[in-house]
Amino acid sequence: MAEECSVIYSVMDVILHITSRSHWQHAQQASAYCADSLDSEGFIHCSTPNQVVWVANTFYQGQSGLVLLCIAPSQVQPELRYDEIETGERFPHIYGPLNLDAVIQVLEFEPDTAGRFVLPGAIAFSRVQTFKLISSRS
Repeated sequence: MAEECSVIYSVMDVILHITSRSHWQHAQQASAYCADSLDSEGFIHCSTPNQVVWVANTFYQGQSGLVLLCIAPSQVQPELRYDEIETGERFPHIYGPLNLDAVIQVLEFEPDTAGRFVLPGAIAFSRVQTFKLISSRS
């Protein structure tokens, strides 16, 4: 039986992943999310709320049909590491298929008319968000 509960996460406690709407829909049928980078690089690329707009505008500029997965790090079952990139900044990486119950919210993530992304209001409006988690108890 599924039970709803409200859990408060600080925006800083959430990591984000950009994917296509169709890839996310496929993951829901497969019961786990596997980005292409999991096969090619060994991990799923994620970002913090402070990093995601730069990532979107650098790698996804002008692309539509995207969603932003809001992920609770404490719920991620595979190894989660913050790896340093060339700039010295640390990005969250998930080293295995992402369990779907770690995804606490899915937001539409479309560029503006100039093809640029901005942080969705659902993340930007407050330092603290309430997300609903649905858990199954046997």
